[in-house]
Amino acid sequence: MKDTVTETLVGRSVARVEDPALLSGHGRYIDDLPVAPGTLALAFLRSPHGHADIRSIDTAEAARAPGVVAVITGQDVAARTRSMTVGVKADVECWPMAVDRVRYVGEPLVMVVATDRYLAEDAADLVAVDYGPLGSVVDPVAALSDDAPVLHPSLGGNLINERRFRYGDPEAAFEAASSRIGIDVTYPRSACTPIETYGVIANYEPGEDAYDVTANFQGPFSIHAVVARSLNVPGNRLRLRTPPDSGGSFGIKQGVFPYMILAGIAARIAGAPVKWIEDRLEHLSASVSATNRQTRIEAAVEADGRITALDWDQIEDCGAHLRAPEPATLYRMHGNMTGAYDIQNLAIRNRVVLTNKTPTGLNRGFGGPQIYFALERLMDAIARELGLDRLEVIRRNLIPAGAFPYRTASGALYDSGDYATALNRAVAEGGLAELYARREKARAEGRRYGIGFACVVEPSVSNMGYITTVLTPEERAKAGPKNGAQATATIAIDPLGSVTVKVASVPQGQGHRTVLAQVVADKFALPMEAVRVLADVDTMRDAWSIASGNYASRFAPAVAGATEIAATRLREKLAKVAATQLNIALEDVSFEGGRIRAKGNPDNSLSFARVAATAHWSPGTLPDSVDQTLRETVYWSPPELEAPTAEDGINSSLCHGFIFDFCGVEIDPETAEPKIDRYVTMHDCGRILHPAMVDGQVRGGFAQAVGAAFLEEYAYGADGSFQSGTLADYLLPTVIEVPEPVILHHETPSPFTPLGAKGVGEGNCMSTPVCIANAVADALAPEGDSPDIVLPVTAAKLAPHIFGDEPAPKDPVPETKAEATTGGRKLTGNGRAVVQASRADVWQMLLDPATLDAIIPGSHGVQKVDETRFKADVTLGVGPVRGRYKADIELSDLDPPNAVTLSGQAVGALGTGGGHGRITLTDTDDGTEIAYRYEAEIGGKVASVGGRLLDGAAKVVIGEFFRALARYCGGAGPGPLARLMGLFHRITKGGQS
Repeated sequence: MKDTVTETLVGRSVARVEDPALLSGHGRYIDDLPVAPGTLALAFLRSPHGHADIRSIDTAEAARAPGVVAVITGQDVAARTRSMTVGVKADVECWPMAVDRVRYVGEPLVMVVATDRYLAEDAADLVAVDYGPLGSVVDPVAALSDDAPVLHPSLGGNLINERRFRYGDPEAAFEAASSRIGIDVTYPRSACTPIETYGVIANYEPGEDAYDVTANFQGPFSIHAVVARSLNVPGNRLRLRTPPDSGGSFGIKQGVFPYMILAGIAARIAGAPVKWIEDRLEHLSASVSATNRQTRIEAAVEADGRITALDWDQIEDCGAHLRAPEPATLYRMHGNMTGAYDIQNLAIRNRVVLTNKTPTGLNRGFGGPQIYFALERLMDAIARELGLDRLEVIRRNLIPAGAFPYRTASGALYDSGDYATALNRAVAEGGLAELYARREKARAEGRRYGIGFACVVEPSVSNMGYITTVLTPEERAKAGPKNGAQATATIAIDPLGSVTVKVASVPQGQGHRTVLAQVVADKFALPMEAVRVLADVDTMRDAWSIASGNYASRFAPAVAGATEIAATRLREKLAKVAATQLNIALEDVSFEGGRIRAKGNPDNSLSFARVAATAHWSPGTLPDSVDQTLRETVYWSPPELEAPTAEDGINSSLCHGFIFDFCGVEIDPETAEPKIDRYVTMHDCGRILHPAMVDGQVRGGFAQAVGAAFLEEYAYGADGSFQSGTLADYLLPTVIEVPEPVILHHETPSPFTPLGAKGVGEGNCMSTPVCIANAVADALAPEGDSPDIVLPVTAAKLAPHIFGDEPAPKDPVPETKAEATTGGRKLTGNGRAVVQASRADVWQMLLDPATLDAIIPGSHGVQKVDETRFKADVTLGVGPVRGRYKADIELSDLDPPNAVTLSGQAVGALGTGGGHGRITLTDTDDGTEIAYRYEAEIGGKVASVGGRLLDGAAKVVIGEFFRALARYCGGAGPGPLARLMGLFHRITKGGQS
């Protein structure tokens, strides 16, 4: 241990404590943790349908499979659990696994527990489910229509909650305003994709009726109570633990909690611990995503661009189930609906809608991207309509520096800021003038170049009470008040003078161990090596509360703040002990360089370790005012976070940072691909504790936001089929797509937090997508009405603006009479083959089940139902996805022996498929030409496979069918060599999707 500390550590970019282990491969993630002997593996059978009744589930064959210990259905789970808590008053049940109906592709409906994961997966394929497909709805606006399929019959519709709010006098403001300007905004779904997926290890202790669950959760916060309640046990019968390290979360790992319930039940039924590690296909298709939202926003505007009122109408799509903590995404920003602007009149209508998509949850910046995309696009529209400079419209509406702490119309209390100064610094230091010059030069050369702006208030340290704003004041009064935020920290000193810090906040890359060591080492004037920080969670061991955890940018302001308070209190105890031992007054005690000294006499000193050890070695000598242990636990709860008022005012977060971004984007004239030329982001996150890690948080948020702006989107078919289920279709940004941002800082410390820090981890996820969208709009249309920009901004979406609509194909595939079967990913193609057999022989073979069994790829047998209908059992694989399917095959439009339509439908654990093909037989000099033209649609997990894989595989499978037919037909011809030459004399194939 070093003897001296020469300067403070907080505010410096010291080396990260976490990095040596992580960079040398010694991190301990959930899949690295040892498990008890006899631990079993868990796998899930998931729905291939977006919406279907579960008519029956046959688990007999799966239960007999090798290594299988238990096969568990939703009914088994429901018999042992309670419906999960829903955050609104609604007549709806929310189970962690489908019971009577599946409502999204990927929803689990059967669990298989086996001796290893491979056997569990194989057995899951043997489960036979009879589905009754139902109509699906994936658009939130369409979900509100009277004729929309209803997901939960007990609700009577898909609207699960609606509330209206009014602050100030918005009606009068709109009446008096010179202009009413509004826009409609669609914000799509995207999701955080951490390197590490979900993981759970669960055990049931029958003697205690208790569960011990380890999960890479980022809680425990309120979800611990939800899980315990669902498992039908008191909170002290659910021990929740987290691994020391997490491979990222960005909010999405809060969604692991239903699997904590399921793994616990699986362990209970199997009579042994179980382990489940989510694979990437599961994660993309069935973990939580961010909400998509449809917004109508209007502003009452004066002639100079000043806004006097806002009117919001928001439709929030929370997917198939409203799972805790949703509708958090809709209400987290409720106090911030006016953003960085001084607007005192506000009307809000919020509707929460259910659709046949994955349930939603917390994703980095939750609520912010959806709010600011609408608000900052509106600012651009106001400038355009009034013919004003965009930046000047922003400036005229900013909250003035002298107004802080500032109360917004909807109740938020902004703690500190100087928005105008931060903006002006960004303009000057970020080189906006140079960017303007680049734009003028580009436009003079005929290139499309645009500049975009965005102003964002970044909230942090959420008020638990914000979510109760979804309830009416009467409902809140009946339920009792909920408000506040609480962070916990425990600091202890051992007999050798070493310091240990324990916090109930699970790190996912924020540098907990480094920053907290800085805070505590500074307080005691020790080197960082003297402080060890533990940041994993064990709810049976640690001090925690319902608000504990790592979410909503709580770490720097709340967790580090609580640690600062605990360290201060412990320092005060040590000072009293030292004053007694040094025989000096308390005010003369000084902590310097690992020693405790008399200020006026540096030689009169003791080592920190000796003073700290007194409570252990000689407790009888402690002053009367010092208790017997040198251990301090702090629960910090800021008083500013009050419950919602009777008028629905809510200070939804404690701290409010500020971000001003601008960027230049150029659109390639030949490919229509947009590219960031320069990006500048100015942040006020209060006091900066570790500059390098703050910049790292900014860069990380910026990279994710670039993905949301240009690449990432959860895509669904009309039937609810998920179409972006691999990283070949759900595209993530790489270092090639993410430019180097210019990062600037302006500090206005928060008066509400112990260290003056505010959150900084989410801001660019809120500001960057709309900043880019505004730049793209400027590039496409510098003046006049703004084009509608829907993320992600891809070349395919921009091409019509630049090149016009794509012409119709010269040789389109003709429509057939058969209807599309699934509404999923559509595939079309055609081909032909020549075989050495007569048309009559080929015709007879097409009607023979033995022929179909021989030529259908992966067939395990074909059964003839009647003259034109057959059933088949087949195994097919597409890329990494392989599964067994039950297929129905029908021949129609028969024109013997000239033509026939072959139609089929297949349903299996991995998805659905269906299609039809017209087969024509024509005499040739070499035999019979078999020509085919097909259309097919794929749904479920198979449709989630990357388009390139799927299209290529479809061509192979369909082409193999007809080549096999050709081989089979050619069997009656001449000798082997002649037959081989005849079969492949003329085979051509093609297709497109």
